[in-house]
Amino acid sequence: MKATIWHNPNCGTSRNTLAMLEEAGAEVTVIEYLKTPPSAEKLAQLHRDAGINPQQGLRLRGTDAEERGLPSADDATVLAAMAAEPKLIERPLVETDKGARLCRPKEKVLEIL
Repeated sequence: MKATIWHNPNCGTSRNTLAMLEEAGAEVTVIEYLKTPPSAEKLAQLHRDAGINPQQGLRLRGTDAEERGLPSADDATVLAAMAAEPKLIERPLVETDKGARLCRPKEKVLEIL
C-alpha cells in the first residue's frame, strides 16, 4: 500500500504516525510540509477526503490563528492562510488509496490502512 504523510519531524504524533505506517509495510512518501507546503487546493481535497472542514484542520497551538480570527473564517480564507503559512496546518495528514485522515490521535491512520 502506498501512503503519503504531510509530516513535521519535530512532532511526536507525526513521528509516531510515520512509524505506524512503516510498521504496517506501507510504501511511504514523506512530505515535510513546513518546507514543501501543499496548495490550498490540495489541502481542500485532503480535508474533504478526511471528512473534516478546513477549520478542523487548523493548528491553534503555537500559532496566531485565533488572534487572526481563522477558526471562524470562511474555508477559502483558512485554506489560503494554511498554504501561505504551513505552520497553521494541523498534522499529520495522511493519504492512502482508502482516503485521508488527520491523524490526531495517531491511531486514526488505522482507518485508512
